[in-house]
Amino acid sequence: MSNLRQKMFFILLLVLVFAIIDMPESIPIRFKLGNIKIEKNIVRPKIELGKFKRDLSLRMGLDIQGGSRLVYSADVSNLEESKRNLVLESTRKIVEQRVNYFGITESSVRTSVTKDEFRILVELPGIKRADEAISLIGRTAQLEFREFKNASESSGIVPSLQNTTSTGVTGRDMEAFAVSFNSLDGSPSISFETTAEGKEKFASLTKRLVGKPLVAFLDDQVISIATVQSEIVGNGQITGKFTLKEARNLANLFNAGALPISLRIIEQKNIGAALGKESIGRSMRAGLIGLGVVVLFMILYYGRWGLVASSALLIYGLTTLAVYKLLPVTLTLPGIAGFILSVGMAVDSNILIFERMKEELRSGKPLGIAMELGFGRAWNSIKDANVATLIATFVLFNPFNWQFLNSSGLVRGFALTLFLGILISLFSGIFVTRTLLRSFLKG
Repeated sequence: MSNLRQKMFFILLLVLVFAIIDMPESIPIRFKLGNIKIEKNIVRPKIELGKFKRDLSLRMGLDIQGGSRLVYSADVSNLEESKRNLVLESTRKIVEQRVNYFGITESSVRTSVTKDEFRILVELPGIKRADEAISLIGRTAQLEFREFKNASESSGIVPSLQNTTSTGVTGRDMEAFAVSFNSLDGSPSISFETTAEGKEKFASLTKRLVGKPLVAFLDDQVISIATVQSEIVGNGQITGKFTLKEARNLANLFNAGALPISLRIIEQKNIGAALGKESIGRSMRAGLIGLGVVVLFMILYYGRWGLVASSALLIYGLTTLAVYKLLPVTLTLPGIAGFILSVGMAVDSNILIFERMKEELRSGKPLGIAMELGFGRAWNSIKDANVATLIATFVLFNPFNWQFLNSSGLVRGFALTLFLGILISLFSGIFVTRTLLRSFLKG
């Protein structure tokens, strides 16, 4: 009995935690009784555990909230055929890093190869004007420090590639770029740390150039010119006439790395929400009506058992929504379809269990024994059906990006929500339903 109470306590604790996670961003409370007046908003908490941070908002895909779609052509003509796919995938990862640094974490970045066409497709949900993202994605981000060929005559001269020479120190000698502020005038700048190899190179360079100018070039364009005040060991700072936004974008570029091949944008399209607010509202109403019909059927057909199963189904819904927010999962229309399908499979597990329980009761066994036997004997059927579906979701999701399988983001969204739904349905159908039946149906 003690073990059963512990399980019930665990379920109630999960329901409470998931209910808080699932609540809207803000719930207004308005109350007035005589001189007593309450006006308050209950704000949903945020989760911050070290590097794990979530604002607990549902993320919507391109087909639900709209956004921008960019198609880039990758120039791989100078590469050996055996290396083209590898370099394209490396470029895709860097583009994905840049987009994520830009704050568009719901984005989709994937490759497309057809004959001699090598492309990178970028989808940016919620971004209506993608000009800044295009600028960030397409730049090569080659950082190089150069010195004047004749430092004594450099006063008032605009630095260029022609009147400067390479120092041998580049962005590859540095890491951990971040926005900082100049201690003298408070203007935004970019701080960095040198790598183990770059530490000695940069220290030697700055020691040699004390009192002389050092010029930072980005993609052959001057971004900073400063007089070296002293030898710099380990950490440094790039100062220039940056706005805070420019400094942040440059730091993001340097952190993401340089593109190994050049990209040319060949298509830019603004996409409206395919579903729209009205269609989303109708879909929600349809889902609630469907869930209500399922709950009504379970209660009418199975009585007390159906009421318990319906309670487990509601817990399943709370758990699934919380998992979507915590991972997080970007919801698309196919993803919602995967969730709805998993709801049906969750109910199916309960039906199998209840029918086996009925068989045991008809053979004369008491309810407690019939319940345990029903769960035990239905498990093989539930396991086989769900394992087969899990294998299908693995093939559809294609986690290893096998070329002979699907790589569509929409299909992967369907596979991901179905996969999570099956795992959660096993938990709710076996653990939650069984614990509730043991607690409330004793005879």
